[in-house]
Amino acid sequence: MKFKSKNTITVQELRKLLESKSPVKILDVRPKEERDEWKIIESTFVDVYEELKKGKRKLFKNIKFPENVPVVTLCSAGKTSMIAMEQLREEGIEAYSLEGGMRAWTTAYSMAETKDKEGTTVLQIRRTGKGCLSYMIENNGETVVIDPSLNIDVYLSIAESRGWKIKYVLDTHIHADHFSRALELSSKINAKLLFPEQKLLKYTYQAIDNGMIISFGKTTLKTIHSPGHTQESYCYLIGNKSLFTGDTLFTRGVGRPDLKASQEQAKQKASLLFESIQKIIGLDPDIIIYPGHISEPIAFNEILICDTLGNIKESVDLLNYSKDDFITNVLRNIPETPPNYQAIVELNKEGKAKESELIELEAGANRCAIS
Repeated sequence: MKFKSKNTITVQELRKLLESKSPVKILDVRPKEERDEWKIIESTFVDVYEELKKGKRKLFKNIKFPENVPVVTLCSAGKTSMIAMEQLREEGIEAYSLEGGMRAWTTAYSMAETKDKEGTTVLQIRRTGKGCLSYMIENNGETVVIDPSLNIDVYLSIAESRGWKIKYVLDTHIHADHFSRALELSSKINAKLLFPEQKLLKYTYQAIDNGMIISFGKTTLKTIHSPGHTQESYCYLIGNKSLFTGDTLFTRGVGRPDLKASQEQAKQKASLLFESIQKIIGLDPDIIIYPGHISEPIAFNEILICDTLGNIKESVDLLNYSKDDFITNVLRNIPETPPNYQAIVELNKEGKAKESELIELEAGANRCAIS
């Protein structure tokens, strides 16, 4: 195969191989604890990191590789994987190192889509390593973008290739795990930027209130205030068929209420989250829930990350607890605090950031959910 470099493969090149289902073997040579936290799901782990660092040779001699299939070596930042690539080539194997490693892979994405009975297309755009989910929802050629987290060229190229006009750009809340591209995207194409009303953002937007009805194409979007994960969190109900819940409700859990909060504030936010969840689970159980994140790496399988509200209510025990038990269990099961979240929040308040800085800030697994 021919790639941009003789020794490395870019994130975009590897993403295209996986998207097209082209044969490729990805060899993860990071320390096991790093792989356990986040990974490329199509990769294979080989526990050779310490040996590679010590300069040991012939580490892959006894491993059988499929014939005529390129091997991509993977580490955290693309340095140790170069050593692994060189050793593989010594064994006569076509090998490449992933440029930038897992840190760069945070920008990779895959897609999955569906169309409901009213003709509304839901395109889910998934950051495969990061777990961030953004959406392009189209009806009769007009499109709403929710929680854009990738370079805006991704959304622009999709819209152009499909003949869609982006009418609105929305965020569900001020994000703490990725930089929002909503301001940049809306400014680029002169789309309306909608955001929950609050006093934190330092740029101009059109404020939304609870219960607003926004029309696009031949359908509507209804805003539902759902505080708890953050004070300004909103869910968006489209055509009474699909609910985009941000970090309020996931397919296997609920959002964490503790970031940027003291212990007492976290308890108060957990109480608000309970009330928001009650509001949501009172909706039609056949509504499809589309979350803003997933905690696991995402495969290139074109399977939507979503479920009916009824199924989620049955499978997520937290949704069936009393208020006191809900608060107790949420606060007891809060995951490890994500790195750099305060810096990301500040960037999102400003609405601007350098792409080169975001690679480091956004790297790492998603830790927004409580199961």
